[in-house]
Amino acid sequence: MAGKDKYYNKSKQQGYRARSAYKLKQIDEESDLFERGDTVVDLGAAPGGWLQVAAEEVGESGTVVGVDLQRIDDLEEHDAETIRGDMTDERTRHYLREAVGERGADVVVSDMAPNMTGEYSLDHARSIHLARQAFDVAEELLAPGGDFVAKAFQGEDLDAFREDVRGEFQYLRTVSPPASRDSSSEVYLVAKGLNTAPVEAGDRLEVTVEELGDEGDGIAYVEGYSVFVSDAAVGETVTVEIDEAKPRFGFAERVDVAEERDEGDEAHADDADA
Repeated sequence: MAGKDKYYNKSKQQGYRARSAYKLKQIDEESDLFERGDTVVDLGAAPGGWLQVAAEEVGESGTVVGVDLQRIDDLEEHDAETIRGDMTDERTRHYLREAVGERGADVVVSDMAPNMTGEYSLDHARSIHLARQAFDVAEELLAPGGDFVAKAFQGEDLDAFREDVRGEFQYLRTVSPPASRDSSSEVYLVAKGLNTAPVEAGDRLEVTVEELGDEGDGIAYVEGYSVFVSDAAVGETVTVEIDEAKPRFGFAERVDVAEERDEGDEAHADDADA
């Protein structure tokens, strides 16, 4: 193994199918991707190094699904389902949806890279194209609050892609794991907390409080999405402004109370002037 780097050697010693397994390990350590029992989808999974890492992290109670155009040999020590096909093909997407189940995936990861041409601008553009395809699959498969990781090459199209991803998640950072080769221009976008909320911060709407939360705040529902409303009683219909929209619930302040208070202050000021 002379002339090979330390991660190549380490992967052979520890039984990983590719040195890239350590990239995912390092991303997970930094960004806390996986939990026991998670459902993980690996796009472009061959030869299976990322599948091995994901299966180790989610344990026997988790589900790991890999898809690739190339055949992926069964994992010897872990349980993972593999699908051979093009992830953009509807038939492959159908099999993916069936494997993931109605609850959706907790994490979608992609280490896909284009066949290199040596022309950097073309290779960069192709890497962004693959990352966008992975992003489309992630939006379809992820459960609310799910996480997404995709590889892309640095270049002029990266910022626009990054902003598109940022708009759909609560948190985004760009990571260069130590296991990436020094000569590589690859980076990984790590997006956490898919936001599927039907509302966003700043929205004003009228809601009816249907129950009380543990902290005493009222809870209203917008298309099945929970909105916590301060200072509201069960049965009240109130006008609120969304302060914060998280993937599974949001927080709102009553606007009607604040407006009534302001009107009262203005009336008091007018009386004082008179």
